[in-house]
Amino acid sequence: MRSIKIISIAVLCLSIGCATTLPDTGGFESTDSVTLAAGFEETWQATKAVLREMDLEVYTRDKSGEFVAYSEMRRQFRIVTPRRVKFTIRIEELGTESTTISVDSVEQVYGVTPLTYPDWHDRESVDNETAIAILEAVRNRVG
Repeated sequence: MRSIKIISIAVLCLSIGCATTLPDTGGFESTDSVTLAAGFEETWQATKAVLREMDLEVYTRDKSGEFVAYSEMRRQFRIVTPRRVKFTIRIEELGTESTTISVDSVEQVYGVTPLTYPDWHDRESVDNETAIAILEAVRNRVG
């Protein structure tokens, strides 16, 4: 009887220890990019304005050339898991009058499992229309 308890505890400890590793979500993002004939500051300001106009929630703006923005949270049929899209926009200066903008988009779902805290979890991106719309709007604004 005592050995069964020890084995049960050992199995439980091993399963908890193994289940705490996070899954690899690399490759879930879809990336789109464009090169513009505009300076970094102009592109930065245009990107900031476009994100505001598109009603995206700007979470982070890093003056070194990165924005993190989220789409509005949505549910299908009002009962399904909340979903949103995370956009990471990077602006890289190629020269004095040339910049590249890349937009990484990844779907996220809000959930919890018995071994994790409630949080947003990455899922494979299936639609990049908003990312393309961001790039087109910035191109039109600086072009």
